[in-house]
Amino acid sequence: MSLLARGIRHAASVAGQLPQFPLSAAVAMALNAGIGGRMDAETLDAMRDKVLRIAARDIGVRVTLTYRGRSFHPRPSSRTADVTISATLDDFARLATRREDPDSLFFARRLLIEGDTELGLRIKNALDALDLERIVRHIEPIAAALLSEAKDTDEIDPRSGMSGDAARERRLR
Repeated sequence: MSLLARGIRHAASVAGQLPQFPLSAAVAMALNAGIGGRMDAETLDAMRDKVLRIAARDIGVRVTLTYRGRSFHPRPSSRTADVTISATLDDFARLATRREDPDSLFFARRLLIEGDTELGLRIKNALDALDLERIVRHIEPIAAALLSEAKDTDEIDPRSGMSGDAARERRLR
């Protein structure tokens, strides 16, 4: 696993223990910077005022967004999502780096779409057409900041990539 991948894994494990709204705000900013006006207008219109949730199932992170005006905005995770797209963090990383295509993950039931499936498929196809590495470049500084914060406040369990307290809590479950 690359240093960047380990850093993102550590930061994400910490993010799973944090309130989800700030993370949703950070992802909304990264999407706005990384996508700009690159997503097709038909998909953006379909997403308008809908609640979209992206969930990394293995680490408990749920990013909740809406598209309003000309940009993504964070929403409280307590809001009911119109569509939820979920996968493991590793599968999302594979999608972002083009090591896996979304259709393969979808048909293998590793990329799940719940709720408004038509909207979810439209979003999946639109994201597949984008330069996801550009979006990842905008997320990297956010992940680095989370990792730095984690190192300052708590040790990281190298086996699980989780903060010490979170790793201990998971083992007790």
